[in-house]
Amino acid sequence: MRSSVPKKLGEQDILVIEGIHCLNPKLTRQLNDENKFKIYISALTQLNVDEHNRIPTTDGRLIRRLVRDAKTRGASATQTIGMWQSVRRGEEKNIFPFQEEADVMFNSSLIYELAVLKQYVEPLLFGVDKSAPEYAEAKRLLKFFDYFVGIGSESVPTNSLLREFIGGGCFQI
Repeated sequence: MRSSVPKKLGEQDILVIEGIHCLNPKLTRQLNDENKFKIYISALTQLNVDEHNRIPTTDGRLIRRLVRDAKTRGASATQTIGMWQSVRRGEEKNIFPFQEEADVMFNSSLIYELAVLKQYVEPLLFGVDKSAPEYAEAKRLLKFFDYFVGIGSESVPTNSLLREFIGGGCFQI
């Protein structure tokens, strides 16, 4: 429950600030640097389609976002793809410049996630109207998923990071 009453940290207290903008020094400028431990979490896909073609990290993030936005915000694939370039500009300006400031980095990509996400994202992408400007991107992503055999999500643990996107997790978001 949120409160408008200011809180003061005790000598032994720890403050955890979560979110993609948390490495931005503007957010934590009132905290002494020696009291910060900064963690950067990013999905850095390590798979390749073949020996010469890697899977862009950006594609993995877009696919995650398509599934999550549909589940949590009721957004269509057309809406999510339509705002993706704006999201990317925001990343370039407000997130990526600060990733090197992190004390540690954590790769949240899972080797099996695209095979699981396939069952969630394909119906969303098939829903993009052929006359929409976002159709070309939807078609490209659908073609990309031809490389994957889908697997069910029933074996994905409830405490898996993947559950943030597909639902059924044990954590409240």
